[in-house]
Amino acid sequence: MAFSQSVGKGQIPVSCGLCETDRPIKWKCLDCDLLLCNHCKEKVHLRVKTAKDHRVIDIKEIGLHKEELNFASISCQGHTGQYTCLYCKTCDTLVCPTCVSKVHKKHELTEIQEGYDMKIDELKKGQRKIQRDRKEIVSKKEQLNQLFLTEKNKYNQANKDICKHEKSVKAVVERHFKKLRDELDINIETISNTIKSDLNDVSVLLKQTDNKNNEGQELIQLTDASKFFTDVNNFEKSIDIKMPNPRMNHGSIPNFVPGEITQSNIGVLEFDENPSHEANINLEINKQYQTKLESVTHVCLSIDESFWISSGNFGLVQKVKLNGTKLKILLSCQANVYGMAVTQSNNLLLCLKGTRLKEISSNTGKMTDTVFNLSPFIPRALHITSDNKVLVGGVNKGFPKPGRRVVILMNQNGDHERVYEHDQHKQKIFTYPRYITSTSTCNKNIHVVDEDGEFICRVVVLGRGGDIINIYTGDTDINKDSPFNPIDIVTTPRDNVIVADMNTDTLHILNNVGLLMTCYKTSDINIMLPLSLVFTQTGQLYIGCRTPEDSTSSDAKLYKVTISGC
Repeated sequence: MAFSQSVGKGQIPVSCGLCETDRPIKWKCLDCDLLLCNHCKEKVHLRVKTAKDHRVIDIKEIGLHKEELNFASISCQGHTGQYTCLYCKTCDTLVCPTCVSKVHKKHELTEIQEGYDMKIDELKKGQRKIQRDRKEIVSKKEQLNQLFLTEKNKYNQANKDICKHEKSVKAVVERHFKKLRDELDINIETISNTIKSDLNDVSVLLKQTDNKNNEGQELIQLTDASKFFTDVNNFEKSIDIKMPNPRMNHGSIPNFVPGEITQSNIGVLEFDENPSHEANINLEINKQYQTKLESVTHVCLSIDESFWISSGNFGLVQKVKLNGTKLKILLSCQANVYGMAVTQSNNLLLCLKGTRLKEISSNTGKMTDTVFNLSPFIPRALHITSDNKVLVGGVNKGFPKPGRRVVILMNQNGDHERVYEHDQHKQKIFTYPRYITSTSTCNKNIHVVDEDGEFICRVVVLGRGGDIINIYTGDTDINKDSPFNPIDIVTTPRDNVIVADMNTDTLHILNNVGLLMTCYKTSDINIMLPLSLVFTQTGQLYIGCRTPEDSTSSDAKLYKVTISGC
């Protein structure tokens, strides 16, 4: 209710408790319980005999002002008719004079006000603990919700895989049975043809014998002796008939022997090695390569198994080939790179200063504009999804000054298919999107490293629909003394996510919904300052690092690592 403004429709006008005019209400006397205008506060209220001791507050403080408690009339619980006068710290109770003289004389006593203040402090501490406990419970609830979502997604994926395999098995079985029937048809046709051929030959001979037999019978019945002897002589010369000689083997129809249907050719349900969702990660260095860069800020794998590396703001991009423990430079150009990814055509896609993504040809090294235009945003993060869509993090205006922050999903024609900017509650999602990756099989979630102006970072996990699934802000133990500072993020072959935390020499391994599975200290295997990550098709992990701040050399390392458990 506004006292100094005109009263809105439906509100009851409140006037000064003394003059009852329409003067604006400015004050309240807590002792008189009156609302006062300026005039009455200064001219009328002060005429009250004890007004100088009254508590008059600004009406803006109403609701914030806490009434003083009256500690003078608290009855003693143990002595009827007595009022408490002190607080016993030893016994944690209020006491009257009789209590003091009989029981509490040598106890630690203090003013009731101090005891009250102590209790208020304890209550506030208790509230803070309750709030911490509540926060932990909410976190557990969110984790359980995310776990439920993960298992639901796994169920949906497993069901989808079963249906897909069922169709493929049915198709294979149907093709196999058709093949058996076709082979059977070919066998019966071949055997039938050979038998029919021999039957035809035998039928011809049988007809010849019948004709000869009829001819002999006719001779027997002749009455002309001269004709009989002439014809008999001719008959005797052709009486021998060729006997049938059918082939010995016409072949045989094969029998059908049913095969055994087993789990191995149908499939089984198999639990994860880690049902607790806790990963057992192991890293082993295979090789290390020395670059000529201050830092390997970005690293990408080409289709021809060469690598693109960039020193980021140091302004150098190189295409290199592994050569012993060094890198052979195939192409090199000057560019301040904010993000990069390799396209299906094996060219390098780049986030530079303008609003349009650039592309470097892997053959010629020539840089050209692309169809991917983010205007009015400047690209600051880049990722190509498993289905060949382009995800770009963009900003406009200054940083960390307020402005629009987005992640845009584009197709290969450069069309903006989706803009991720606000969450399901219409709140801005990002402060400064720096790095992006996405999962491919279960849910195709988008994981974005987001940074605020104080270099406090988090990993925001979005569903393809745009809802925030989870936010990861680091590990409470590892990041206790050093803030979570993710420098790169990559999806593993098992569809989990690794985040490189350079400040603590740590890899944070998250599942596909952004829940922490485990952490691994790269310093344990002497990999310091991990800066960039990329997986090969065979599951090898490459880790690019930076030189220490006090180093004057340009010899940042690139490590080839075998990683298991994620």
